Amino acid sequence: MTLARRSFLKKSATCACHLALAASVMPVAARKLWAAESLGQVVAREPFGTLEKVADGVWAVISRPLDGDRTTLANGGLIAGKNAVLAVEGFNQPAGAQWLAAKSLELTGMRPTHVVLTHHHGDHANGIAGFQAGGASCAVHSTAITRDIVIGRDAKAAEPAPARAATLSGAVLLSPTDATTLDLGGRAVRVVPRGGHTQSDVTVELDDPSIVFCGDLVWNGMFPNYVDTTPSKFVGAVRGLKRAKDTIYVPGHGALAKEREIDRYIAVLDEVEAAARKSYAAGISADDIGKTFMLSESLGQWALFSNIFYPRAFDAWYKELKA
Repeated sequence: MTLARRSFLKKSATCACHLALAASVMPVAARKLWAAESLGQVVAREPFGTLEKVADGVWAVISRPLDGDRTTLANGGLIAGKNAVLAVEGFNQPAGAQWLAAKSLELTGMRPTHVVLTHHHGDHANGIAGFQAGGASCAVHSTAITRDIVIGRDAKAAEPAPARAATLSGAVLLSPTDATTLDLGGRAVRVVPRGGHTQSDVTVELDDPSIVFCGDLVWNGMFPNYVDTTPSKFVGAVRGLKRAKDTIYVPGHGALAKEREIDRYIAVLDEVEAAARKSYAAGISADDIGKTFMLSESLGQWALFSNIFYPRAFDAWYKELKA
């Protein structure tokens, strides 16, 4: 990897930044991991991803950005009730939100009436204004922290996005401590405050059928980005997502998951923690252990976008251990 790319990744503050380079550095084998056989029924296919039906009235957006199309970048989806439709995530570009809104109209007869942002990273939030394009009415739900970080980031950007700031300034704020229930008409959706990947994550959850939109608390087949992570909270939040009954998990990145994939992912996070604690106690730097660390073969293949990802994970753990 060139110095320019390495510098870019070190400075990046969102998932979108490292995914932007993925297409140029990922081997073919890793791309195949991303495009694992789906658990859902594909109802729409685009260069940037697929829309997959996972239950009656529930669809997941599974983004495939490694071929270079960054319209959506992150996963998300739709949940429909009798009177309303909830979209999950704002995606990387307004065009991604507009596309999903059009699909919602096609599939349900309604455009999204609500949209939830799981966290502030650009690949999940930058396109949020697309849901209100052309004067469409769509209530945005986010935490105050997510709203303030996105608006603050825009204020410092070389190319501000006034439509995004205007859209988020009117957001319906989610409780930072209690689950919020949204009634879509015969279907209740819970938005649950969590944390760990960032300081303010939420998940979007259904009980029947059992489906969890995880945001970036879960990555499937790809090593997660620890850039804003508090690792112990991260691991705890992921464990808290597990349910006793059969559940479909929509990760922030990667293919749809079930319990076996979540267990494998937790094993990855546990192995990183164990290595971080051991190397920290031994006085080995985060950078040194990050350069030599390898996941156990028993955990299978995990796509690693950049050599900075392991050092970044250990750096996050070291900061917490020092505190």
